[in-house]
Amino acid sequence: MTKDLQTMIDEAAALADESVVTQALSRDVELPHGAGTAVLITLDNGQDHTRPNTFGPASLGNLNQAIDAALARTAPDQGGVAAIAITGKPFILAAGADLAGVSKITEPEQAESIARIGHGVFGKLGTAKIPTFTFYNGLALGGGLEVGLNSQYRTVSRSAAGLALPEVFLGLVPGWGGAYLLPNLIGADRAITVIIENPLNNNRMLTGPQAYELGLADAIFDGADFLERSLDWAGQVVAGKITIDRPEPDRGQAWDDAVARGKAIADAKVSGAAPAPYRALDLVAAAKVPDRDAAFERENAALTELILSDELRAGLYSFDLVQKRARKPAGAPDSWLARTVTKVGVVGAGLMASQLALLFIRRLQVPVVISDVDQERVDRGMAGVHGEIERLLSRGRINADTANHFKALITGTTDYSAYADCEFVIEAVFEELSVKKQVFAQLEKHVAAETVLATNTSSLSVSEMAADLDHPERVVGFHFFNPVAVLPLLEVARGEKTDDPTVATALAVAKKLRKNAVIVSDAPAFVVNRLLTRLMGEVIASIDEGTPIEVADRALQPLGLPMTPMVLTQLVGPAIALHVAETLNAKLGDRFTVSDNLKALVASKRPGVYDWDTEGKPYVPDDVKSLFTVGDKPSTAEQILERATSALAEEIGLMLDEKVVQAPMDIDLCLILGAGWPFHDGGITPYLDRTGVSEKVIGRRFLPAGVASVAR
Repeated sequence: MTKDLQTMIDEAAALADESVVTQALSRDVELPHGAGTAVLITLDNGQDHTRPNTFGPASLGNLNQAIDAALARTAPDQGGVAAIAITGKPFILAAGADLAGVSKITEPEQAESIARIGHGVFGKLGTAKIPTFTFYNGLALGGGLEVGLNSQYRTVSRSAAGLALPEVFLGLVPGWGGAYLLPNLIGADRAITVIIENPLNNNRMLTGPQAYELGLADAIFDGADFLERSLDWAGQVVAGKITIDRPEPDRGQAWDDAVARGKAIADAKVSGAAPAPYRALDLVAAAKVPDRDAAFERENAALTELILSDELRAGLYSFDLVQKRARKPAGAPDSWLARTVTKVGVVGAGLMASQLALLFIRRLQVPVVISDVDQERVDRGMAGVHGEIERLLSRGRINADTANHFKALITGTTDYSAYADCEFVIEAVFEELSVKKQVFAQLEKHVAAETVLATNTSSLSVSEMAADLDHPERVVGFHFFNPVAVLPLLEVARGEKTDDPTVATALAVAKKLRKNAVIVSDAPAFVVNRLLTRLMGEVIASIDEGTPIEVADRALQPLGLPMTPMVLTQLVGPAIALHVAETLNAKLGDRFTVSDNLKALVASKRPGVYDWDTEGKPYVPDDVKSLFTVGDKPSTAEQILERATSALAEEIGLMLDEKVVQAPMDIDLCLILGAGWPFHDGGITPYLDRTGVSEKVIGRRFLPAGVASVAR
């Protein structure tokens, strides 16, 4: 490519049309210790902390000009600039590349320009003949971290949070120097943790102290006087009073072992279904040979390829769903209709009820009352909540005063009159319609007419539950996912008579619980359980027909799901899986199969089809094989994948026709947040679109071309 850097920046900026441009504000600072003048470049997009600095083409152009201007002043007759330092606006350095314009990139030359611009601008910091510094004062993601990696020295604030290279989580690689510079700075194994392991573990990020311990920064200072102390430290470095001695990374077998560890992590998380982690691993492996220019060319090639991949577009689509749509549920009534909740009731004192009670206590910090049919069960539930509070205390998550406060908020009873002053009561009792109807009938005798009655049902009808009540309009589905404290999705199910104030109150409570709510209609099993049951039903049916369990269970690997269908069945319990399948079969018909082999598994009281060997690998024991009665028509893994994805496409089409949710985006959001489906699939509908399954099954795409895919 013969274009100069500024031409590439100008062309890319015209294509991207950044809505918010990050400025690179330069000022001269006299360094202590007689070290001379430094140019301090502060990145600032003029927005508050909710809109972090990003690096779009125009923003990179501003930084490029600021660096060039500083480098032009190094000669004594030009001002004698002794150093360049980069930092950010309060609490934020930069949140990486501005990816908003990626959808406009359709040609390899455009993608390659983006890669080369980042290297061209940041690379000047590494080759400068004067010392260059980055002061990590706060959030530094992707390119925000890489600007520091390209610098010659780095400091980090002790209060900084959110330092990471999250690229492979979205479908990219750290392509502005990170895949080469990081392993050569801190060693391959630590780099694998940052580049592969953390992103694929729910996009885990580093704090300032963690980044310092890994070797990402040469010095760490408290946040209150971070800039002043960083400049003082930089002055000592420039004056020669401090020398940074970085150990040479081990380029022997340890490097290869680290890459192998990264591959094992990628295989476990995405099962080969997403290209980005593997391209990143290739780059880290090649970085063993210290050739910066060759490494940057490899990064350019990888970025060019991945920017034009459907997996990246699906990842960005997923990110947009989680960051925007999840925060403002589609179909939500006006928020001012929500009623104030000052006390919460939880009917039931079992494991799920105890988890709910603790969550309400921690997030709402209001009194919570739990009940059960006898005092012994109530006492067990109370003990469970107290035990979890003690566990939080022992882990340092809360202090002693908070632990005592939380314990004081929880009370237990066998008397429904204790719910009289609750504004929100949720039942978490046995998944049987008659039992839940009885609970609500008893509650209605004691609570106010406007008290929200919520059900945590996973498959039963909210409308049927409310049908015999005097005030059915205040009954709403409030379906959590297990484990309650971890999974962020809440399916808020609107019954036939549920009114707007009830839904608004449920959404307000969900927000305070730090959950992402999706409004669903009162359809059987709502979204997640309906789709998972249909999916698992196809896999189990193939086993019934004669496919070996291991073959059938591995067939969905190309989807990159967090666990296989039979492992998921073992997690939720075969009895629950059977109950939901039977419920949906009764409600929706024979496309939801009820397996005799699943019935036999439940009757055997086995926890699932697998046992685990001493190395932690699952295997199917002989007693399970003898338990199953199978046919003589086995399927291949490819046939099962086609069968399962076709079933999903059919079911999603029906759900959209039934208006279970407002749009395909809500289906995808539910699967991402409630079932951990991967970002690179975009949930499920982008995958079905790009593989042609949706058009084959329902005659159309779920999403327009160019949404979660490359416009071709």
